[in-house]
Amino acid sequence: MTEPRALLHIDWTACDGRGLCTEILPELLIRDDWGYPLVRGGGSDVPVPDRLLDSAAEAVALCPRLALRLLPGG
Repeated sequence: MTEPRALLHIDWTACDGRGLCTEILPELLIRDDWGYPLVRGGGSDVPVPDRLLDSAAEAVALCPRLALRLLPGG
């Protein structure tokens, strides 16, 4: 299995639970009862498959609290 080119990092201290990222990346994120994103499988650094890199970049750009970042993978 190849290493992901990017990881989506969630800054839980900045997030206020608007949930837009869960709408943009339903393959990677789900929402809890209060609207906060949860990583499918747990954690706060989500490996982003190549096919979802554009969607992940969009989620980062549209996050109103700047709680998301794309980090180099691997």
